[in-house]
Amino acid sequence: MDLNNVLRGLSISASGLLAERVRMGLIATNLAHAHDTNRGDGTPYKRQLAVFETVLDGEMRGGVRVAEIVDDTKTPHLEKYQPGHRHADSSGMVKMPNINPTFEMVDLMTAARAYEANLQAAQMSVRMAEQALELAR
Repeated sequence: MDLNNVLRGLSISASGLLAERVRMGLIATNLAHAHDTNRGDGTPYKRQLAVFETVLDGEMRGGVRVAEIVDDTKTPHLEKYQPGHRHADSSGMVKMPNINPTFEMVDLMTAARAYEANLQAAQMSVRMAEQALELAR
């Protein structure tokens, strides 16, 4: 019996757990910066996204990993009229981060569900490995 084959499902689920943990961390960071109008370079905070990729070779074949973390350039920044704000332009408009807290919470719930699904799959892999070892006795 090859233990590597028995535990392959656990490895795949673990990769999903790690990737979703990174995604949830980015969502938390986005929510924390939802009102940051200046990152230090005069521009508002940009929403960050995790880009996942499938692992098709090597020891973790069939798993997933975070390929990169990118700024969301597709979602436009909103502008609010706040003439007293320290980052307001001459017309009183403040460029706000491109973060919608409602969308972030939906993404967080989706990531949490995916995390739970990977955790259940990992637990099932452990149970199957235990049963296989029990049968081999």
